[in-house]
Amino acid sequence: MNIPFSTSACAAIVLATLAGCAQSPIPVGGNFDITEQKKVRSAGHWQVVARDAARETLKMLDEAGVASNARLSVTPPAQATSFETTFHEMLTTELVRSGRRVTTSSQNVLAISYKAQLVVHKSERPHFVPGIYTMLTTGVGVVHGLRNQHLDAKLAGAVGIAAIADYAASVNSGGPTHTELVLTTSANTPDQILTRKTDVYYIEDVDNTLFRTAPEFKTMKVVSQ
Repeated sequence: MNIPFSTSACAAIVLATLAGCAQSPIPVGGNFDITEQKKVRSAGHWQVVARDAARETLKMLDEAGVASNARLSVTPPAQATSFETTFHEMLTTELVRSGRRVTTSSQNVLAISYKAQLVVHKSERPHFVPGIYTMLTTGVGVVHGLRNQHLDAKLAGAVGIAAIADYAASVNSGGPTHTELVLTTSANTPDQILTRKTDVYYIEDVDNTLFRTAPEFKTMKVVSQ
């Protein structure tokens, strides 16, 4: 069968267009794989962050061969924010609770330091919850399937529904925000960084003042003329 000229011509144009699309003067935009980033929304969350920082720092110190009875001292930033002031107390508490030797001295100690930085984005923050429709369908199916099942099956199904609800509630935390917290915790001697841990969290945009240093006010002398 002969293919009409117009059809073959269109096919040639499409192929040529596709071939041309295989080249670009600059890299094309692409998305990263789906990841989850926690959102810090309360002082209780700060404590969880401090507990994680202490646990991971001590684990890395053990892996680096640092003796478990080494004297530790938590060093706050020079101009601490509200978050950093509270985080200092929480991190110190977690280190003491771990059984380590924590001192207020700065001599002959292993210094544990931390730094919080804010990153504020201007671009839109798309809210995407993966699997929400799949979870909804599964939940409905479980409910319908429990009508004529044994009690054990009903209890198991109820647990499954609760797990789905918990997962949905944990993921749907209000979506990403424009403001992120970059928190770095380090352990170092005077001449060497032994451990370093950096984590990123979302924070609510309206809470960013808790993570900013207070502005400095200068005293101006008024001179009469």
